Amino acid sequence: MSPDKKRPSEKSLMMQAALKQAVTDALDKKSRLGQYAVLWENNRLIYKGSDAPEISRK
Repeated sequence: MSPDKKRPSEKSLMMQAALKQAVTDALDKKSRLGQYAVLWENNRLIYKGSDAPEISRK
């Protein structure tokens, strides 16, 4: 950590943990329901799941 960067507050860390848990729960639920998920990876959209559509890029 560089000297000019402040450590995140305890409240910020709690919010981040809550958001991570909410996303994990939502993705788990979609998986159990057999639904695909749309994610952003490596500067592009990724469709994950057994029923994910095949998207071709032009």
